[in-house]
Amino acid sequence: MDKTLLKTIDDLLKDEGKIIIAIEGGCTSGKTTLAKKLKEYYDANVIHMDDFFLPFEMRTPERMKEIGGNIDYERFKKEVADNILKNESFTYGVFDCSIGKVNKTVNVKYKKINIIEGVYSLHPNYEHIYNMKIFLKIDEQKQIERLKIRSPEKLERFINEWIPKENDYFKKFRIEEKCDLIFKT
Repeated sequence: MDKTLLKTIDDLLKDEGKIIIAIEGGCTSGKTTLAKKLKEYYDANVIHMDDFFLPFEMRTPERMKEIGGNIDYERFKKEVADNILKNESFTYGVFDCSIGKVNKTVNVKYKKINIIEGVYSLHPNYEHIYNMKIFLKIDEQKQIERLKIRSPEKLERFINEWIPKENDYFKKFRIEEKCDLIFKT
């Protein structure tokens, strides 16, 4: 793992006592892998933004035109962002893509390090909660190669729909510029 990253986390933890880290970047850039490694190294909580995709009944044409609107940012703010700052345990719902709604809950016990990983984790509605913001960059060709392996049946949808939505979000909200550390993966 990158020594600069670990030192930055250690220094923040020493200064703050508790930290919340955002890991942003395009699909297949390594966000989940980095979060998993940090979770194991630090015994941290990891919350996945994929758990907050917008339920089918909320997918109105207006909402789907909104940049970042395909995430249930209201529920994320209410269930995670508002609660994670209280230094106590909390519960949040997990979205299931196969049925288009929340179908289970996750209990999050208080820990000194909390990591939110995934695209839309730095949405302006809750970007203020983070002590550290990380952006993972991936070359477009490498991204397509990884998608062919990971989700060949969804490749066209990634290329034509999801990646453009991510790129619009990164650009509109200047996500990369807001990050403390940027890594090319």
